[in-house]
Amino acid sequence: MKRLLIGIALSVALASAAQAAVPVWGSPTSSPADTPPSALKPGQWIWGARDKSPGPMAVIVSLTEQRAYVYRNGILIGVTTVSTGKKGHETPTGVFTILQKDKDHHSKNYDNAPMPYQERLTWDGVALHAGGLPGYPESHGCVHMPTEFARVLFDATNMGMTVVVAEEGTAPVSVVHPSAVIPIDPRNGADLALAPLADGQPYRWTPEASPIGPISMVLSVADGRVIVMRNGIEIGRSRVQVTDPLVGTHAFIVAAGYMPEHDGLAMPNWITIGIPGHGDEAGKVVTQALVDRVAVPREFMEKVLPLLRPGSVLLATDESVHAETTGPKVQVIDSNPPGV
Repeated sequence: MKRLLIGIALSVALASAAQAAVPVWGSPTSSPADTPPSALKPGQWIWGARDKSPGPMAVIVSLTEQRAYVYRNGILIGVTTVSTGKKGHETPTGVFTILQKDKDHHSKNYDNAPMPYQERLTWDGVALHAGGLPGYPESHGCVHMPTEFARVLFDATNMGMTVVVAEEGTAPVSVVHPSAVIPIDPRNGADLALAPLADGQPYRWTPEASPIGPISMVLSVADGRVIVMRNGIEIGRSRVQVTDPLVGTHAFIVAAGYMPEHDGLAMPNWITIGIPGHGDEAGKVVTQALVDRVAVPREFMEKVLPLLRPGSVLLATDESVHAETTGPKVQVIDSNPPGV
C-alpha cells in the first residue's frame, strides 16, 4: 500500500511538472479594442466578445499580415498576431473547417512538443494552436497564436467552424486584409464582397440573403454607414449621419423592453458592453439623447427595428470599416420630426 501511495504521489508530481513545463506565449491580456491591428506587436491580441453572443463564427488567417481575425455573426470580435509556416513548411492557403479540438495536444511529429488549445485544420498536421510568436513565419505549418488568445478562441469555437487561410496574390484583397465586417461567407468561406451603395441610393435592403438568424450591426462614423448582418450575412446597409460622435470603438447590446415611443418608432432598450479599453462603460444604459445623435433613413429603420431582439449587438466605431465611401450625402430622417 505504501508503495502504491508513493507511486500515485510520484505520478501526480510528474504530471504537475509536465503541466508547469508547458510554455506560455504572448501577452496574458487583451490590448484595448481601439488598437489598430497593424499596431499589434508580436504576441499581442484583442478580444472584445461576450461569451454567449449568438451567431456563426469564422476565422481568417492572413499569411501576408501574420495576423488572424475572428468574426461572430459577421462582426470582428478578435484579432491576434500569429506565426505561420516558414519556408519549406508553408501553411497551406484555402478554406478549412475545424476537424478536431484538443486542449492539451502534444505533437507526434516533433518530440512531443506542446500544442495547447489545438484546433485541427488538416489530418496531416496543420492546426491553430498556442505557440511561438517571433514576429515572422517560423512554424512547421501550423498557425501559432498567443496562449490566452488561443484559450478564449478554443472555448468559443465549435467543430466545423470555417477557417480561411489567405495570402497576397491568391485571395481577394478584402480577405487578405480583412475589415471590421466579415468579407467571407461563414458557412463556406466564399467571397462576400458587395458593391457599394450607388450614388444617391440611401440604403439597400436584401433580407432574403439570410432569412433567419440573429442580428448584429456595425456603425462606422468615418464611412457614414450602418451595416446589418443576420447569421453572419449582410442583409442591409444604409447611409447615416452622426452628430457629436463617440470617440473610438464602443459596443452595445439590446436589452429587454423598449424606450418610450418616439415619432412612431419603437426603439428597444440598449446597454453598453464593456469591451477592452472601455471596461468602465459596462452596463451603462443608452439614453434617448444618444440615440438621437444618429440619423438614419426612416424607411430603413422601419425594416430593421422589428428584427432586433435582446442579445442583438451594435458595434460603433469612428474608424472606416470599408474602403467605399463614395456617393453624395443624402438627407435622412432621425427620430425627431423635421424642424425640431
